[in-house]
Amino acid sequence: MCTAITYNTKDSYFGRNLDLEFSYDERITVTPKKYRFDLRHSDSIDEHFAIIGMAFVVDEYPLYYDAMNDHGLAAAGLNFPVNAKYNPVNDKCKYNIASFEFIPWILSQCKCVDEAKVLLSDLNITDDKFSEQLPPSPLHWMIADSEKSIVVEQTVAGLRVYDNPTGVMTNNPTFDIQLFNLNNYMKVSPEPVQNTFANGLDLDDYSRGMGGMGLPGDLSSASRFVKVAFTKLNSRSEDSEWSSINQFFHILKSVEQQRGCVHIKDDKYEITIYSSCCNLNTGVYYYTTYDNSQINAVDMHKEDLEGDKLITYQLNHDESVNLQN
Repeated sequence: MCTAITYNTKDSYFGRNLDLEFSYDERITVTPKKYRFDLRHSDSIDEHFAIIGMAFVVDEYPLYYDAMNDHGLAAAGLNFPVNAKYNPVNDKCKYNIASFEFIPWILSQCKCVDEAKVLLSDLNITDDKFSEQLPPSPLHWMIADSEKSIVVEQTVAGLRVYDNPTGVMTNNPTFDIQLFNLNNYMKVSPEPVQNTFANGLDLDDYSRGMGGMGLPGDLSSASRFVKVAFTKLNSRSEDSEWSSINQFFHILKSVEQQRGCVHIKDDKYEITIYSSCCNLNTGVYYYTTYDNSQINAVDMHKEDLEGDKLITYQLNHDESVNLQN
């Protein structure tokens, strides 16, 4: 499964863990302003905002997992099995957009969350497959700018857009239930524990490091939502770029998946294939991979953003070790 978060210091940041048992050869992909997005049920988008993010590129089309545009709006698609419900084309809706078109459709034309909400108010997400080999993946999405965050889910109940006060998202259940579940953890605190178990029972705060007592520790999506929300909302760092991105990756590490802990089948185990961190102010996309904990970076503004061809960078999977002697 996966986890997405926002984080604000002097600048604003957005990113995610991608948790899967295999890789699609995803790459950092820059889509310049004149690349043409051909849409299945709408006119093509010939000129648009520039986009950078992680994508599986097929037939020169970027299937974005997560991305941001040059105005500081970001989006990520996370697995949403069983709950996601895509529909045939609905002529009563102004926009009929395939699930794989959703991220570029939003980021190519919206500068902020409020502008995205306008488009979402008359949207139907269609069940088109990208190709015979790539059927639609069941997804829901988090969209964020420097001030706001929303979650977009289309289920049998229809399209729902939730304001996201936590700035985090995982997978199932639906987002309203995830938010409600936080009520069960309202007593969790970063402060040393206090004895409220029973009057007259002498219990001790026997160790340092007992902040966060009561947080779940398993890797289910419901538990990760609680854990990463607590970690993110209580995080502290300096405002510098390096302090901010370092803290961002530490937040994501609180819910990362290690090989061997989540068995899928046969010899397959779900792992955190990569973690990303987008600086929404500067357009720099940072990432780490399971096999390389070094922070790597691609700056979209160092590319020709006026072009019409995709620009891609292979991920650096080779671990970098600083040998000091």
